[in-house]
Amino acid sequence: MTAFLRCWAVLAALALPGCSAAGVAVGAGATTAVAASEERGIGGAVTDTAIETNINALLLQHDFETFRKVSVKSYQRRVLLTGQVKTPQMRLDAVRLAWQAAGVEEVINEIEVTDKGGAEAYARDVWISTQLRTTLLIDKEIKSINYSVETVGATVYLMGYARNAAELARVEAHARNLAYVRRVVSYVRVGSEGG
Repeated sequence: MTAFLRCWAVLAALALPGCSAAGVAVGAGATTAVAASEERGIGGAVTDTAIETNINALLLQHDFETFRKVSVKSYQRRVLLTGQVKTPQMRLDAVRLAWQAAGVEEVINEIEVTDKGGAEAYARDVWISTQLRTTLLIDKEIKSINYSVETVGATVYLMGYARNAAELARVEAHARNLAYVRRVVSYVRVGSEGG
């Protein structure tokens, strides 16, 4: 385990009083095993996790409402921002803060400015994401661990790495075939584009 992961495990143990240090260590070990099987490898997963953590900390320091409304996903130093905020300034602030995190090479801004949403829309988005993740997991022709799924306002955002174009087409088809999905937006890299 790298020094970063050991440090993270210790901090997590301190931050989560209900968890034992042994439980956190097992969790960190499981996370390491999962990261090792991804195309981006352990180093890439650790870097992306650090980027996400840094951006979330910057958002939280700036404004709790923006932190709460914006979701941050990083894959190969590419950051995808999604969510629904109330003002254009909140959207701009989130993008500005994302660029401040060390290691960020690209920021993809898919944050919507809207007053829509609410508990029902949020529950529908969670349902869509859960259904898609489950479908990808059981489809033996897809390496599901390489994909990140985020749903906002019935739009599915995909990020990650596809082994080939056929795999990506299969993932996108699964997303489009789910109930309530309005649109599918892919930021997935294919094959030699980055693995």
